[in-house]
Amino acid sequence: MPNFCAAPNCTRKSTQSDLAFFRFPRDPARCQKWVENCRKADLEDKTPDQLNKHYRLCAKHFETSMICRTSPYRTVLRDNAIPTIFDLTSHLNNPHSRHRKRIKELSEDEIRTLKQKKIDEISEQEQKHKETNNSNAQNPSEEEGEGQDEDILPLTLEEKENKEYLKYLFEILILMGRQNIPLDGHEADEIAEGLFTPDNFQALLECRINSGEEVLRKRFETTAVNTLFCSKTQQRQMLEICENCIREETLREVRDSHVFSIITDDVVDIAGEEHLPVLVRFVDESHNLREEFIGFLPYEADAEILAVKFHTMITEKWGLNMEYCRGQAYIVSSGFSSKMKVVASRLLEKYPQAIYTLCSFCALNMWLAKSVPVMGVSVALGTIEEVCSFFHRSPQLLLEPDNVISVLFQNSKERGKELKEICHSQWTGRHDAFEILVELLQALVLCLDGINSDTNIRWNNYIAGRAFVLCSAVTDFDFIVTIVVLKNVLSFTRAFGKNLQGQTSDVFFAAGSLTAVLHSLNEVMENIEVYNEFWFEEATNLATKLDIQMKLPGKFRRAHQGNLESQLTSESYYKETLSVPTVEHIIQELKDIFAEQHLKALKCLSLVPSVMGQLKFNTSDGTPSSLLGNQMETQGERYRASVENERYENGRKRLKAYLRNTLTDQRSSNLALLNINFDIKHDLDLMVDTYIKLYTSKSELPTDNSETVENT
Repeated sequence: MPNFCAAPNCTRKSTQSDLAFFRFPRDPARCQKWVENCRKADLEDKTPDQLNKHYRLCAKHFETSMICRTSPYRTVLRDNAIPTIFDLTSHLNNPHSRHRKRIKELSEDEIRTLKQKKIDEISEQEQKHKETNNSNAQNPSEEEGEGQDEDILPLTLEEKENKEYLKYLFEILILMGRQNIPLDGHEADEIAEGLFTPDNFQALLECRINSGEEVLRKRFETTAVNTLFCSKTQQRQMLEICENCIREETLREVRDSHVFSIITDDVVDIAGEEHLPVLVRFVDESHNLREEFIGFLPYEADAEILAVKFHTMITEKWGLNMEYCRGQAYIVSSGFSSKMKVVASRLLEKYPQAIYTLCSFCALNMWLAKSVPVMGVSVALGTIEEVCSFFHRSPQLLLEPDNVISVLFQNSKERGKELKEICHSQWTGRHDAFEILVELLQALVLCLDGINSDTNIRWNNYIAGRAFVLCSAVTDFDFIVTIVVLKNVLSFTRAFGKNLQGQTSDVFFAAGSLTAVLHSLNEVMENIEVYNEFWFEEATNLATKLDIQMKLPGKFRRAHQGNLESQLTSESYYKETLSVPTVEHIIQELKDIFAEQHLKALKCLSLVPSVMGQLKFNTSDGTPSSLLGNQMETQGERYRASVENERYENGRKRLKAYLRNTLTDQRSSNLALLNINFDIKHDLDLMVDTYIKLYTSKSELPTDNSETVENT
């Protein structure tokens, strides 16, 4: 839908101009200045929110110093930008002008002043043009290019056909991205010589040609026989434009909301390279809480370099103002946790309001476990996720634990029923996931044993093979000790974490219980010998129940083979390598994540109606607390109603679905954004115009004769 300029005597609209269009600001003071300068009576009765939502001014009404263009996809105003360039007199020469009644009438002195100002500006521009004519001819600036937009010559027939041709290419790329179709259907060395369509993109192009698209057919007929219809280079360039244009739609909403939070998920493999998925959380203009995926950041092993690149990507390439960032959360496994804490601390130094926090979609216990810097913990967590995913592969596999649970819990049918329901859910994300795992472990082992040794051959070789591998992993003594230690250590934070993700009143009161949680964990640390003894005994009993041999890890035995002085027992080994570092890390992590700023923010929840009621809130101005509480409760109900239709975790869920359904070698950061954000609107004309600006000139549009089949 085109945007129309709201300025007087301006008829520009976004579909007919390369100029940027800017929303009226929400800030009342700034918005009032915009309205006053426009001198249009029909704008004066509108609220800042109405003006922001429905009215725009084009870039022609702002001084060039007020406009920032950091990329071909993004043009923004400075925070203090005020429109000052208007034509307030031309309508006076036309008595039938539609603007005559909408523009405030000017006095003769005002008209004379405006005309003189216009003459002075023209004279000044002509003088500058004469002085810098040669320099500008050699180095034309973007601003000068913009100033000539009204003098652009009409497109020739050939230019129109080229633009239509590019539109078809962009349409196919967007379709492939949304449907998660890889551009390359086959490996290059698998293609027999002479075939015209070596990949999916070329095949779809050929299909469109055969369906009667005249523009594509004409291009095909005039292209050399041995030339790719759309080269790999051009595909890559167009994909980058698609990615940036669609990302910009999301980021525009984020900038309009001002306040936002940054979230990263665990490191993923994109075509053999490690990347960090980056998401942004904000409240949109319809008061919906949104969480959207905005792209991948190439991962760096050096934490300081990663911090610099992370900041540069967000602020310079994506154009977000980190002054408005109010939270940063990183969901990463143990190998990356310490590095992301460096990133968080560096950002916090520059932006004190960007509080380092945990993400609400991840249970506190699981978040703490992921960050423990012990490789055995990281391996155990990966195994748990794989086991859960394995049984969720099909309804038939999910029935296997049901049958075993019925037998094992025949004397406690109610608990058995609860465990069956838990098995059918994504239980690895629960606050009590480790308690559930210890209780279900025997049933899971029996199921995996039964599947990989099934004499009736109900399962194919892949399922049976995976069951064998997973059964070996969960019956390793190192795994048993790890999950038992995690279960016991994290039992002290389970209730605290659950309250943090509960009702608002629960969150407020949880903040006050942190001291007690830390006190309990410090007591455990002081008496770690005793606690570790109990934990090791529990792990030993569970291993005996499952007929698992108690032994030290193979890597430790190999390292100390032939060393007569090594008298380390299994119990003391796990105390030093698992129990102590786990407890120490969780204590420190709780202190870091719930620092003074975070606790202050949580204490502000005392102003929420539901919390005020429980605190028996009294006002100091004599207003009855019940009356004030009722008024705020009404506002609270309106707020809750406004977020009922929230699209809260869609970005992360779609990201997970993309990674789960796409082979590592076929993943693409460009296509991933198109697939995950498939519902975001896109402007084909903008994409085509951007491509022409970046990679071609009007006199020389692409013919793709530079790359042949032999070069691909």
